[in-house]
Amino acid sequence: MVTICDHKEKIKENREKTMNILIREDSVASHVSFIRNERVILDFHLAEMYQTEIKKLKQAIRRNMERFPLDFMFQLSQKEYEQLRVKFPSLPLGRSERYLPFAFTEQGVAMLSSVLNSDRAIQVNIAIMRAFVQMRRFIENNKDILAKVQELEDTMQERFSKQDDKIKDILDVIKYLVREDSKPRPQVGFQT
Repeated sequence: MVTICDHKEKIKENREKTMNILIREDSVASHVSFIRNERVILDFHLAEMYQTEIKKLKQAIRRNMERFPLDFMFQLSQKEYEQLRVKFPSLPLGRSERYLPFAFTEQGVAMLSSVLNSDRAIQVNIAIMRAFVQMRRFIENNKDILAKVQELEDTMQERFSKQDDKIKDILDVIKYLVREDSKPRPQVGFQT
């Protein structure tokens, strides 16, 4: 028989879980990357959120690969991972293709909840799904701003490429003028 005291204790535990997850929800967005035109979360970030070892997470994924088609999860190439490491130097090293991280789309993260069947996994997945929804709403509400930022980036890229061409021309002229094999110039002025 459940007493009122037990029920209050259960509510308190659920509140604590929810508070922990809410804190995690705020940090979920910082783990979302944009790779192959998809918003994804990398496996080592997920392992951190689920409070499990990356090795165990990858084992569970490999045992259930049929649940993760390419639009749910993909493994990064070495080049993609190196580009990501340039942006985020604190990422762990992927020494070989075997250890390159998996990237999970929103659907892949949802599928993880069926593979990792624990209370923590369920709560983290809820937080991640909410974060993806918030990001989608933010993007939808700010399409105009994002379009203007993209237009500005394109304009700046065009300007920089023109400047690069001008700088290259100047450097070519300087190289021509200081070239060692050029003929000595005749002396100008009165000669005796």
